[in-house]
Amino acid sequence: MTENNNKNKIIVGISGGVDSSVAAMLLKEKGYDVEALFMKNWNDQTEDGKCLWEDDVEDAMQVCDKLDIPLNTVDLSKDYWEKVFKNFLAEYKNGRTPNPDILCNKEIKFKAFLKHAENLGAKKIATGHYARINSMGNSTQLLKSVDNNKDQSYFLCCLNQSQLHKTLFPIGNLYKNDVRKLAKDSDLVTHNKKDSTGICFIGEQPFRNFLSNFIQPQRGLIKTVNGKTIGEHDGIFFYTLGQRQGLGIGGVKNATDAPWYVVKKEIDNNELIVAQDHDHPLLHNKNLTVLNINWILEEIPELPFKCTAKCRYRQSDQNCTIEIDKNNQFIVNFESSQRAITPGQFIVFYEKNICLGGGIINSVY
Repeated sequence: MTENNNKNKIIVGISGGVDSSVAAMLLKEKGYDVEALFMKNWNDQTEDGKCLWEDDVEDAMQVCDKLDIPLNTVDLSKDYWEKVFKNFLAEYKNGRTPNPDILCNKEIKFKAFLKHAENLGAKKIATGHYARINSMGNSTQLLKSVDNNKDQSYFLCCLNQSQLHKTLFPIGNLYKNDVRKLAKDSDLVTHNKKDSTGICFIGEQPFRNFLSNFIQPQRGLIKTVNGKTIGEHDGIFFYTLGQRQGLGIGGVKNATDAPWYVVKKEIDNNELIVAQDHDHPLLHNKNLTVLNINWILEEIPELPFKCTAKCRYRQSDQNCTIEIDKNNQFIVNFESSQRAITPGQFIVFYEKNICLGGGIINSVY
């Protein structure tokens, strides 16, 4: 235990999951003055009358008792609604497919949460994200996790220097299996808890049912690329490019039994265009435009700039060139064709294992 560590209070964002549990444990073992802070960001109840966070906060309490660290709670549901969820709904209403988790990190976990933690006396915050930080003098780089399968730098692409400078990622140098083993060896109740999925803080509710509570679905036609009507959709915002499941298409005359895929969304006509081809030309593009790129080092690289990028979380890094057009709009040109680039999603840029930043995909061509 070092004297320096004792003077620095670290507040860990504890979610009730194994990753944040181990993050808190590792910091405690290093001698930091550790406290935990649990965020309540969504207060609606499930059908059985429970708030979605109740089980998680119970697990967080058990972990904190085991580690002998204080547990604080904060209700950030109003911030989440104003800064994240309103944008989420607006994007879906416009027929786009947003990524609320990235906006949640930018506006909630590393802004509203950070501010509250500082009010509690924290010098820095820590989370259970699989990512790493590299300090270079006055600049701070965001690096990929050593565990490529769990790396979450994609979701952190909109953080700035101030946020990163005040953040620790204690498990960024660990593999998921090692995190679970550490939790089990320390008898933490979360050691075998299933990883959370679904929309940030909203959980694994049936997506259509959830979205229908906020946006009135408008039925429309499903057409082939040749203009033939073969069915009806339940609301165009329920579907995304490249989607195969849940189209409800079957028994089309003169068609094979091959699966159908969404290849285009005609927003103005409220029509879904489909084809029986996983790699239909309408799903493949090499160019896109980007809105509001956040450069993590807060400097725009000299353009044109060659790097790699991914247009969705699980995608492998793709070679590309970033340019700017006569309208001062960022353009990304990929070396190879990309499938199902989706407006509203984020494109995130990398230089080897360094996350450079990212922005919202605006258009594809």
